[in-house]
Amino acid sequence: MTVKISQTPELQAFFKTVSGADSDQGSPRAKQLLFRLVNDVARIVEDLEVTDDEFWAAVDYLNRLGARNEAGLLAAGLGVEHFLDLLQDAKDAQAGQVGGTPRTIEGPLYVAGAPLCQGEARLDDGSEAGVATVLFLEGVVRDTEGNPVPGAVVDLWHANTQGTYSYFDSSQTDYNLRRRIVTDAQGRYRARSIVPSGYGCNPEGPTQECLNLLGRHGQRPAHIHYFISAPGYRHLTTQINLSGDKYLWDDFAFATRDGLVGQVVFVDDHQAAQARGLDERFAELEFDFQLQPAVRPAAEQRSHRPRVLQNS
Repeated sequence: MTVKISQTPELQAFFKTVSGADSDQGSPRAKQLLFRLVNDVARIVEDLEVTDDEFWAAVDYLNRLGARNEAGLLAAGLGVEHFLDLLQDAKDAQAGQVGGTPRTIEGPLYVAGAPLCQGEARLDDGSEAGVATVLFLEGVVRDTEGNPVPGAVVDLWHANTQGTYSYFDSSQTDYNLRRRIVTDAQGRYRARSIVPSGYGCNPEGPTQECLNLLGRHGQRPAHIHYFISAPGYRHLTTQINLSGDKYLWDDFAFATRDGLVGQVVFVDDHQAAQARGLDERFAELEFDFQLQPAVRPAAEQRSHRPRVLQNS
């Protein structure tokens, strides 16, 4: 039986040195993770006979990925972010924490500090009037027993008709299509916005480059992101993908899940439009959420991953 060089005592001792095991300084957790990472990389190189050219091409790819700020996008596209959700689902099931609206990926485009509104809000700045279809969005936040949760914060964000997001698209105003809405006494939130568009990875970017090598597209269906939080309840990170989209069940980021499809209803009735203060076709979408109770205070908070305007 051939001994793998990467697993010899000499190399294992070297990897421990590389990972800081010989020092009493630094982070024990970082050392543990880096030791495993270096070992796994070494085994991949050895087991798959990775050439020097392939290895350094991968290093160059990582440089370009970081330079374009697409690491988060690739994490979604390779299913790693979805895996984190599935892993947490499995842990929840084992602990008996079931029920409530399913979680799904956050994605890399959240911006903290959106305007806080009571009960209802308008999300769009009107810049796509005459182009976009007005969307009236509403729903109720409840607990797992079906009781409304007043005072919950519904933090939502989505793309415009071009599939781009404010702060990442310099042509949009600050916080366009981003708001935080505090639910009313009946646990209800209401919003006026526009029907968002799906979008794809930049065809010239490193994420799509990787997907091309895998023979995969980089398209997402139209969707709306949500953070929902309330004292005493587990924070929910989720999104609803919109019905009728070509990529609804073929999302490159694997975010579509049972229970997270929003049924969009387009209304062409002129009288109904006038009642809404409009002269044109509009859309309606109703989507309710259920929050699990928080088993510990930390569960009420969203993750601490780095985000734009993190401290807002």
